[in-house]
Amino acid sequence: MTAKIKLNAASGGGSFSLQAPSSSANNRVITLPDLADGTLLTSSSGVGITMADQWRLNTDLVMSQNTDTNITANWERVDSDGFGQLGTGMTESSGVFTFPSTGIYLIRFHGIQYAGSSASSQNRIRITTTTDNSSYSTAASGFSSNYAQYVSTSASCEFQFDVTNTSTHKVIFAYRTGGTNVKFVTDSFNNCTFVTFIRLGDT
Repeated sequence: MTAKIKLNAASGGGSFSLQAPSSSANNRVITLPDLADGTLLTSSSGVGITMADQWRLNTDLVMSQNTDTNITANWERVDSDGFGQLGTGMTESSGVFTFPSTGIYLIRFHGIQYAGSSASSQNRIRITTTTDNSSYSTAASGFSSNYAQYVSTSASCEFQFDVTNTSTHKVIFAYRTGGTNVKFVTDSFNNCTFVTFIRLGDT
């Protein structure tokens, strides 16, 4: 019995081959969908990454000292330098980000902090998520330290979020600083303090 089935194009084309595993321990079964018209795949829609989006802060934000604080304003979708959004992007309201569809999402948060008055031994940025549209908890953290006045530093963190319901699964970005007059560095023309969302696949 042959271990390979090869189909050649009618003329001048390539070929398609099916080859069985070399060991019976690796037997595999491929089940074809029960479609009336016999069409298995007509396009690449829904295959691979189907959504990618970026948002950034466009106004400098002085960080509240010794208080866990949500970032609730001045978010904008990136819109310069040839930015490319893939698929239906995120929506944002008062700092709450809502996902366009269910799926597994990679969330990244990058922040640049500047110490304007004094050193800050520790700054913290956080990705906080909810699965009930009510209670948020810290899913990821990034830390930085402004060792002296007039020093800029940065921190990043990321989290892989299983969004099974777009009405209940949401994300807010937050921070905390131990210094005074520490601010997020922002810009409306390039990414300084920003977030990235990538849908990796189905939930």
